[in-house]
Amino acid sequence: MNARRRLGLATLALATSAALTASLAPNTAAADGRGFDPANLDTACKPCDDFYAYANGGWMKRNPVPGEQPSWGMFDKLYDGNQTQLKLILEEASANASAREGSIERKLGDFYASGMDMARIDANGLVPLGSDLARIDSIRTVKDLQAVVAQLHRYGIDAMFSFGSTQDAKNTTAVIGEVTQGGIGLPERDYYFKDDERTRTIRDEYLKHVARVFALAGDDDIRAAARAKAVMAIETSLAEKSMTAIEMRDPNAMYHKMNARTLKALTPSFDWPGYFRGVGARRVGDINVAQPEFFRHLDRQLGAVSLDDWKSYLRWRLLDALAPYLPTAFVEEGFNFNGKTLQGTPQLRPLWKRRVSATDNFLGDALAQVYVKKAFTPEAKARALEMVRNLKVALRERLGTLEWMSDATRQQAYAKLDAFVDKIGYPDKWKDYSRLRIDRGPFVLNVLRATAFAVDRDLEKIGRPVDRHEWGMTAPTVNAYYNPLLNEIAFPAGILQPPFFDPLADDAVNYGGIGAVIGHEMTHGFDDEGSQFDAKGNLRNWWTEADKKNFTERAKCVQEQFSGYVVEGSKVKGDLVLGESIADLGGVTIAYAAFQKSLEGKPRPADIDGLSPEQRFFLGWAQVWAENARSEYLKLLVDTDPHPPSKYRVNGPLSNMPAFAKAFRCATGSPMVRAEAARCAIW
Repeated sequence: MNARRRLGLATLALATSAALTASLAPNTAAADGRGFDPANLDTACKPCDDFYAYANGGWMKRNPVPGEQPSWGMFDKLYDGNQTQLKLILEEASANASAREGSIERKLGDFYASGMDMARIDANGLVPLGSDLARIDSIRTVKDLQAVVAQLHRYGIDAMFSFGSTQDAKNTTAVIGEVTQGGIGLPERDYYFKDDERTRTIRDEYLKHVARVFALAGDDDIRAAARAKAVMAIETSLAEKSMTAIEMRDPNAMYHKMNARTLKALTPSFDWPGYFRGVGARRVGDINVAQPEFFRHLDRQLGAVSLDDWKSYLRWRLLDALAPYLPTAFVEEGFNFNGKTLQGTPQLRPLWKRRVSATDNFLGDALAQVYVKKAFTPEAKARALEMVRNLKVALRERLGTLEWMSDATRQQAYAKLDAFVDKIGYPDKWKDYSRLRIDRGPFVLNVLRATAFAVDRDLEKIGRPVDRHEWGMTAPTVNAYYNPLLNEIAFPAGILQPPFFDPLADDAVNYGGIGAVIGHEMTHGFDDEGSQFDAKGNLRNWWTEADKKNFTERAKCVQEQFSGYVVEGSKVKGDLVLGESIADLGGVTIAYAAFQKSLEGKPRPADIDGLSPEQRFFLGWAQVWAENARSEYLKLLVDTDPHPPSKYRVNGPLSNMPAFAKAFRCATGSPMVRAEAARCAIW
């Protein structure tokens, strides 16, 4: 599984990763304390022509994409280095025969050890899933069908749709249930309908892939092909009524709170009380139906599709979701499609790396408790908090200078900024895993129990007070996020290290790195999505009509800029990447203002390696996005990723900044200098 993963809509993150982890060891590029290595430069490129190539060309030449990766960049390098360290933690835990039964160390050791025992996994075959497969085969009625869907949802398997807890977007003191569209296996709904050659090929390969999985599970070729066609027909039907990724960026379009009577009228054929009992939700009142038209269509399909076809579909959803934890043949078949076909990755990651990732996914807080003792100091936390405070001051000052914003809206913006909750490093309270049973039996059963534990924990939140202390990422994660419903910004320990944050580096590089990351997450509170939530996290318009129009016009500038970029022959979707592009532009702008303010009353810092402090600031931002990527993977990201491609995360915002042009003496008309009339500026 690649390090990049999409996150839930409620969380706006720096990168598309829920599991990028950072190295416990010092980063070699920053070990000399300079923070930026001049060897990363490609001086054959002019900074005013292509700053991304200038800043990162040397690094890119020395760092080709490894065979097991779809891409290789600074995020991936940190993640990969960290895996070696986390491996040592897990190997030590698995070798500790004296670890107390039920202890965190015992659970970590048993989980990892059971996953590493491929001989036993291969010998077991599908026997551990026997009862689940038999339950699917025994479906005789629509009621049976819905009961199995509930059981699969307890396993966290996305069949037909998804259900979980969420804050009520218009009353964020309340936790309610939410149902959302789902149940498809291709990366995104448009993959079922686009008619270009690449997408048609992917659909054809997907159909073959589904059939091969059924054959591995015991079907003959004719039966496997027939089941695969049934799966494809059901998924295509679900995709047809699914909202697009761009449509789902509108939070108001995703808010439809319904009581039991309204839900029944929408979906008369679905037994919601029985489903809620089956999935384990005990206090369900009103729920949010994110896509009503999808559920209206799904309700009709319950009777229109034969039970045999539904059984094939559910069998597929189970096998597909659990393939990484099944015998080698299933793992390799899953990789052939998801890795080779979709991402162009030629080699499967080593088993131990896959198991380290799985342990972080399923026992994240348990592993994090060991991690932070080794990797995160109180001094690092204090310095990060200081930088957060400095960035807040800079953003507040910029809010005060915006000519396009009225005082009425400005006061609301101040209130939202002042209400930001800062989370640094790791949670104050760890998750309690005492009720989770882990042993050295079949690995897939450990995975299912861990997932059911997480689902139970999530559903227990419904009807209870909001837990404002819980984190949306594990502590080793190399990422950061803003949650509009909690109005919080979070920076896990994993990202608070080189190249993002280097205690040995000069302030210029740190402000360009972690400073711009902090500014990025703050700006998410004021991007095209985040700006629709108020200081308390409620989905509420706090703008005057004129100010909203002014903001929308400025956001359109960013959208049009990024829509003009092309990657591997595919146009970047400016409306899909708009929120992240606004956050990048705002983050770098605010961080630069904070850096300049930090210099007031001090002697001007000396140049380092012939680079001025201002130049090093912009290099600090550019270096974190250094990356090589395979063609297939880039095309996949353009289709599905709400983040711009790495090159344009650097060149896009900087080309709008006069401070950048001044720092590198870029002449008017240079590729890295947008004409004044086309220049985008919001915050």
